[in-house]
Amino acid sequence: MRIAHFCDSHPGRSDGVATSVAATVSLLRAAGHDVQLYQPAPLLRGRGEPCGVRSVPVPLRNIRVGVPRFSGMRPVPHVVHVHTPGPVGIGGLRYARAHEIPVVMTWHTDLLAYSAHFVEIQLGAAHAAQRLDLGWTTRDYLRLARAGTERRAQLLRLAQEFMDRTALVIAPSAKTAAGLAEFERLPPVWMVPTSVQLADCPLGRAELRRSLRIPESAPVVLAVGRATKEKDPALLLAAFARLLRQVPAARLVMVGVKQNRLNVIRLARQVGVAHALRVIRPVPHSRMAAYYRMADVLAFASTTDTQGLVMIEAEAAGLPVVLADAALAERPGGATGRLSAAPDADSFAAALARVLTDPQLHREVAEAGRAAADAYSAEHYLGRLLAAYDFARAQATGAQSPQDPQGAASASVGASRAARTAG
Repeated sequence: MRIAHFCDSHPGRSDGVATSVAATVSLLRAAGHDVQLYQPAPLLRGRGEPCGVRSVPVPLRNIRVGVPRFSGMRPVPHVVHVHTPGPVGIGGLRYARAHEIPVVMTWHTDLLAYSAHFVEIQLGAAHAAQRLDLGWTTRDYLRLARAGTERRAQLLRLAQEFMDRTALVIAPSAKTAAGLAEFERLPPVWMVPTSVQLADCPLGRAELRRSLRIPESAPVVLAVGRATKEKDPALLLAAFARLLRQVPAARLVMVGVKQNRLNVIRLARQVGVAHALRVIRPVPHSRMAAYYRMADVLAFASTTDTQGLVMIEAEAAGLPVVLADAALAERPGGATGRLSAAPDADSFAAALARVLTDPQLHREVAEAGRAAADAYSAEHYLGRLLAAYDFARAQATGAQSPQDPQGAASASVGASRAARTAG
């Protein structure tokens, strides 16, 4: 099968979208499929994917804005898979419509939640409306600048246009699937969590701890990913400050912090945890297994994520996970739920302390996570993804469509919509 993927997160960016796309493309190519990957690349395209999109970096931000030109793909893909609603993703939608190619879209990012933190969401929405020729008026564009219900309604209106151009939507979690109930019209929704593979890393636990100046006996709380506002580093640091009162020897290691680094350090000093904090810039994904082995628990403070790939990675490595978003407690494959706490510092700290001080609970949480990761293999993910592509192609040709073998996402969306209507 020939599949063209469109993603606005550039390769190597420390976010779940870039990681998910890289894992997906690698699996498809290993299985013998012809994959074209369109992502932001350097302006002169001197390295990276042959299909790299010329782009320019945004100053002070770890973002590149693509300048896509998709006119003559050869060979023409059977399916277009859109991962993001930025310039590259919009280019994919337009190309698919011009060539009557079915679109599968993964709803990776909660744009409504992110719009409160990133002005580029509003700017990107305005650009998308223009590129899709939606005929918005000046008043429509001005609504994007007004925080609150007007902006939300306008973003939903735009997102509805994405849905109307899509043959099938992939929700990477039950939380994401339920959130899609806000839309008036939806294509079929399939829940297909991404399966990520951790590369083996020879770096040992003791060696890594020595490099971080962490005693071998110290309990280590690990946080992985950006530390920008939507990931709620303030909640993480406040919870860790409370944890230190119960477990004074604990250390917090934050890996992947590039933006907002100085603010994190300033906040750590304010809450009195700077001495126990290690802030690490993004590291190659091939080294992440060593960090998971080095730690004693993964703390996931974000409540805006749609999937939380680092939780899947940590569980595969045998590291217990504690999260502050109960909506993400469901693991792929319908296994037992993750240990979650309310998104406040006291509750989050208490849950972390339980895992660190109760060996039996620590072992039970770790074993449940590893079992869930083993049950949801890369082969299982690939099979679900290919079934989704076959569904989209059948929809486009009018052939009998293969059904979602699980059907969980559509049921979740339907139940949420019914509850909203009843309310």
